[in-house]
Amino acid sequence: MTLAAAHSQTGTTVGIVIFAVFAVAVYWVPTIVAAVRHVPGQSQVLVVNLFLGWTLIGWVVALVMALRPVPQ
Repeated sequence: MTLAAAHSQTGTTVGIVIFAVFAVAVYWVPTIVAAVRHVPGQSQVLVVNLFLGWTLIGWVVALVMALRPVPQ
């Protein structure tokens, strides 16, 4: 393997790792929002996000749950 090929492969690997970290962060946005906002039922948001977040509908439902009004 040439130095240029090794450098190209390293750049690709770094790009994949950065994308994976970004994707995981986006996946957990509803749970993070619920925790930061101290929404009642944070565990429900976590469960919906964990089991259904991979579907777009489940992720949106979890986000809506996380953005519901917080009682005073």
